[in-house]
Amino acid sequence: MSIASRHPGAVAEAQGPAAREASANARLGWIDQLRGLVMVIMALDHVRDFVHRVAMSALPTDLATTTPLLFATRWITHVCAPAFALTAGVGAFLWWSRGRSRAQLSGFLVSRGLWLMLLELVVMRLAYYFSVSLQSPVLLLVLWALGLSMIVLAALVWLPRAWLAPLAIAILLLHPLLDIAPFGAGMSFLHEVGIVQFFGATVVSPYPLIPWAAIMLLGFAMGPAIQAGRLSARSFAGLGLIALAGFVALRLANLYGDPAPWSPQASPVYSLMAFVNVTKYPASLDFTLLTLGLIFLLAAVLVRTPGWPSAVRGVLEVLGRVPLFYYLLHFFLAHLIATGLALATYGAQALSFVFTPYPSLGGPKEAFPADFGHGLLTVYVVWLVVVAVCYPACLWFAKVKARRRAWWLSYL
Repeated sequence: MSIASRHPGAVAEAQGPAAREASANARLGWIDQLRGLVMVIMALDHVRDFVHRVAMSALPTDLATTTPLLFATRWITHVCAPAFALTAGVGAFLWWSRGRSRAQLSGFLVSRGLWLMLLELVVMRLAYYFSVSLQSPVLLLVLWALGLSMIVLAALVWLPRAWLAPLAIAILLLHPLLDIAPFGAGMSFLHEVGIVQFFGATVVSPYPLIPWAAIMLLGFAMGPAIQAGRLSARSFAGLGLIALAGFVALRLANLYGDPAPWSPQASPVYSLMAFVNVTKYPASLDFTLLTLGLIFLLAAVLVRTPGWPSAVRGVLEVLGRVPLFYYLLHFFLAHLIATGLALATYGAQALSFVFTPYPSLGGPKEAFPADFGHGLLTVYVVWLVVVAVCYPACLWFAKVKARRRAWWLSYL
């Protein structure tokens, strides 16, 4: 074995800043791979929203109407939003560590957060509805939650670094107490789903600030250990098992951690589904422990070298380098394919409803045919098509970002 293979960090130090940065990027590539993996999973849920027949009339996690496959199709995507929040926090620390000041970090987080919120209000409305009309619900979804969390993080980074991880953990563990505190109703925008009328528009906010800002803060607090390589595969596995053990203990107790207690069902499969059927809107403590536990276990697999096949890692890393570009692209693509399927199925009749908000996105169910949508097989085929089309576009854009250092590229 060569000295270079045994001591890549030492060789990089000897070769200068560019080599050190390349070595660090290679060592931290698992972060992009994790983000890329959850982005592939995320596309499945969004395709289901546009394509699946049942999405137009029922919840995939309603045990009275769902099937195990449909439940799993929806449930596996629960890891996506927490992974985005966590890796956004890690990414913020890594950005700061490259010679920027705390003021620069805070300013970047505010500007980035406002940009994401603007994209949610304008660009994502086009993706959801092909329209910006206020007659359609105003959905404040993942980009809004991440943007608002970044603005909060911009203030929290001024606290002593030693406070950050305990603060994040305390918020995650204790925020359910807001439901019973005397001031709970007055602070409902922090921890409850909001549906309000604003200048005649219906505004829906299923991602209240807590716990998303706390998850992002946790990622930021983990940044130094991740950058230094102190969090090994074993460390991540340990964190994952601790989080999952906490989830199991709380779920078995059925007293704290989730507003919807579980109960045994008629079969073992449905009992398991009930046990893991945690509340995402708003995100409960059980939801957070379960999803973070799974994310840490995924990190434990990805951080190992070798781990997954290099080709798979390469694809995931490309997608993870341009997450916002992929996010915007895959939504428009899923909606376009769903529109094409509707036109192919219903012909000219589809023009009377295809540009109306889909029932799964708050549109009027009565405006659509009773059998509108397709089965799960079609959902999975369209999902694979969406990811396959997005990959070369993301590869092209990742190369553009690698070649150019324009400031505006950091916002995409």
